[in-house]
Amino acid sequence: MPETLPDLSRLSLEEIAQLSAEHKLPPVEQWSPAKSGESEMRIARDGTWYHQGSPIRRENMVRLFSSILRREADGCYVLVTPAEKLFIEVEDTPFIAVEVKSESQGRERRLAFRLNTGDLVVAGAEHPLTFGGTTDAPHPTLLVRGGMEARVERTAFYALADWAIEEAHEPMGLWSDGSFFAMAGT
Repeated sequence: MPETLPDLSRLSLEEIAQLSAEHKLPPVEQWSPAKSGESEMRIARDGTWYHQGSPIRRENMVRLFSSILRREADGCYVLVTPAEKLFIEVEDTPFIAVEVKSESQGRERRLAFRLNTGDLVVAGAEHPLTFGGTTDAPHPTLLVRGGMEARVERTAFYALADWAIEEAHEPMGLWSDGSFFAMAGT
């Protein structure tokens, strides 16, 4: 039976932060398996996971694989267990921030994101937002874990831009969890 994801609109940021803190991931950074190979998997730019050219349609499988995903020091991505690590192609970022929720304003604002894998991340010092790209082709990202980022999808980005315009900070940007994120490049 698929795990039901919580509805962000019905949760407070405190509840979201608690759910995020309670989500335990395997200690992939501690594993150094000797056996390695190719997974024949890739994560497309749109966040779809593929195995041998076919999309993986079971959300629970994608969530499981995402929990053992790691970024290596050389920038490549692997699926890792204590027994082996398998290389996986990532076309852009391994995650996509598909939903954002904001509470409060100015320095008190907190921004919570839901990723395409169901993970919840509160932007702040440990999970900074960056606004790369250009005005015509923005590329906003959120650091998720272990050097892996989520690309902030268009609807969530437009919400961030609207809030930043309303607040009119100079430079343009937003606060979240005590950190300011300038929207330079947008």
